[in-house]
Amino acid sequence: MSRLDDTLARLREQGRSGLVCYFTAGDPDFSTSLALLRSLGAAGADIIELGMPFSDPVADGPSIQAAHLRARAGGQTVARTLELVTALRETDVSTPVVLMGYLNPVMQHGVERFV
Repeated sequence: MSRLDDTLARLREQGRSGLVCYFTAGDPDFSTSLALLRSLGAAGADIIELGMPFSDPVADGPSIQAAHLRARAGGQTVARTLELVTALRETDVSTPVVLMGYLNPVMQHGVERFV
């Protein structure tokens, strides 16, 4: 089973909803994002939803749009987002991370390479 499957099964067994925390990778910068990632699981997040910055996130509303644009302006890319998750796994091997984003950046990065 995956981390996500394990977490969802545990939540079902406990009869409770899970706490899913979202933020945009790279906002406001890489090191702050890494610190957030490393603290969320320890603070009680059951699942982390990590937004992959996109240059034109019009479907996400003004707050997430602004976060994406700040992250992109700071150099955040798909590759750097995957680096964040890799760095998280050095200290947290259990909290599931779900990537949220648009297909365009994944295609530009290369689907097989991304997977």
